[in-house]
Amino acid sequence: MTSYDTIIKGGTVFDGTQAPRFVGDIGIKNGVITTIDGDGQLDPASADEVIDAKGLNVCPGFIDLHTHYDAQIQWDPYATLSGWHGVTSIAVGNCGFGFAPIAPELRERAMLMMSRVEAIPMESMRAGMKWEWETFPEWLDFLDRAPLGVNVLSYVPIGPIMITAMGLDEAKARNPTEEETAKMCQLLKDGLDAGGCGWSVQRLGKGYMSVQRDYDGTPMVTDTMSDELCEAFAEVAAKYDEGFIQISQVGGLRFIEKLAQISQKPILYNAVQSHDQYPDSFRTIMGWLKRTRERGNDIWGMAILNPNEEYFSFDEYNGLDGTQEWRDVTMGTVAERITAMQDPVKRQAVRDQYDNGRASPVTGPFSGYKIDTTFKPENKQYEGLYLPELAELQGKHLIDAFLDLIISEDLKTTFWHRSFNEHPGYNKEILDADFTIPGISDGGAHTKFLTAGKYPTDFLINMVRRDGMMSLEEAHYRLSAMPAQCAGFKNRGTLVEGAPADILVYDYHNLKITPDKPEVVNDFPAGEWRRVQYAEGYRYTMVNGTITFIDGKCTGETPGQLLRHGKGKEVNQQQAQSA
Repeated sequence: MTSYDTIIKGGTVFDGTQAPRFVGDIGIKNGVITTIDGDGQLDPASADEVIDAKGLNVCPGFIDLHTHYDAQIQWDPYATLSGWHGVTSIAVGNCGFGFAPIAPELRERAMLMMSRVEAIPMESMRAGMKWEWETFPEWLDFLDRAPLGVNVLSYVPIGPIMITAMGLDEAKARNPTEEETAKMCQLLKDGLDAGGCGWSVQRLGKGYMSVQRDYDGTPMVTDTMSDELCEAFAEVAAKYDEGFIQISQVGGLRFIEKLAQISQKPILYNAVQSHDQYPDSFRTIMGWLKRTRERGNDIWGMAILNPNEEYFSFDEYNGLDGTQEWRDVTMGTVAERITAMQDPVKRQAVRDQYDNGRASPVTGPFSGYKIDTTFKPENKQYEGLYLPELAELQGKHLIDAFLDLIISEDLKTTFWHRSFNEHPGYNKEILDADFTIPGISDGGAHTKFLTAGKYPTDFLINMVRRDGMMSLEEAHYRLSAMPAQCAGFKNRGTLVEGAPADILVYDYHNLKITPDKPEVVNDFPAGEWRRVQYAEGYRYTMVNGTITFIDGKCTGETPGQLLRHGKGKEVNQQQAQSA
């Protein structure tokens, strides 16, 4: 019997701890790193398989803490795009959204909700979701049985808990009774006892600019929840030795500190994002994060560092849900939307909204919309024009030119929106802090608009290799060990002896994203499509010691694990060595 299942030989090792790189060998047995030899003296004959990593970098697999893969992981065990871009562990149940606990009679309504708020294709959910659970513990049991190509950690999402205890309409309309609060706290406790990594919530407010909406245009239940209910959930978390809280919230930053103090748990704040024109917007958040950590609160900032460009069409788009005027013309079927857009009163309302300068905070000003693809021959002349150019060419108000164009094509016209977060100096300010984690792939969400699951590759290519914002040692700490530390991934995120072998072997100098522009593929259930971008340069992706991708090609292996409380079923080093 050989000493190792696999030896990774002669690679430049970045262990994720911020320690200096070194050239050496890594020996793996039974899914665990059993030997790290900085002298590179491991005997190839002592392993069943040897990976020649000479001239390549070896690092921990990346950890993606904000994904929304709750539906997709059921038909795509590798959580792609993330799995294509070096991610070996993910968290699901983000933002307080998820599918457990959900009573059978509410399953359709839950999918409708996610089809709007996270833009997950409805028909794919109907065809691809298994629905072998009702409670949150049963959801974890389902994940435990499922074939997984990545490791999965699950938050207990607050939205389904509120709906289960109060009913959907009541949860949006009022505060809970004492009995309902007690029931919700028990449901949260049940989820944490079963292995949930903590709880998640998104609170964008009841008012005008809540940008993520239910499928009927009303706020999500978590948008309407009270501070007192959040405090009750924080008190539940305080009773556990592990776990953390993920929160997205508009304003109320000192209240987030209060939650940290009540729960005595790390909090992952979403999100920190620069704005090329308005740097004070992110500097306010960064300043608060710095001060709150100085006050002793364990609060981290999840940073959006990918260029936040979008491709979209208005038969699908939900990016203008922050204003009532736009919701009035973008809800319902395509036919209903077209009718609303042609209504003189509703059209005047969106013209007024545009003229008054209240642009959506998600998409930025309409001047950033460029016509990417048209479908009628007479409209081909407009491809490549920004909306102000189209309006000037046609002698129309911008909103009229815009709506007339998309109506003529049954809302299928594809637009591109330029990113507004690419100022290298501003992004370096975010990265210079020691409390910011690159991420927010939203990998399983907005699949027809975004390819943000490429963020680890983009980070290495642009922020490290091109702009030199940090060393590779620091970059691999940020992509792996830092999120593991925040989220409680036990023994993951670093290459150390005794750790599970979640490992990447990659060609740093030839790492690239392909194609340059996202392409459309029909690989979702029910024939649905999404936009994708792949990676080149990841030679081997290994999860729990088993190779899942070689040069971007999937091996078909599914060694991923459900990580209850952040810990999988891996054997320890002594067991591995004695096997």
